[in-house]
Amino acid sequence: MNKPDFATMTRPEFRQYILEHREDEEAVSIYLERFQNPNAKLYPPPKSLDDPEVEMALREHLEQQRNQA
Repeated sequence: MNKPDFATMTRPEFRQYILEHREDEEAVSIYLERFQNPNAKLYPPPKSLDDPEVEMALREHLEQQRNQA
């Protein structure tokens, strides 16, 4: 099987390829590197499910999603 040229694939095309070829670890790795958001905010793992920081982070995320819509 010939692999497609990942460098020329659009994000939706690449995503579809990944969904159809989940065993292709090289493609998954390239996809994650290529479409990683460098401005993404990273959060530490919660200490518990009742952690107030988790609730605050979720509220911020939902508010951002509402503002973008």
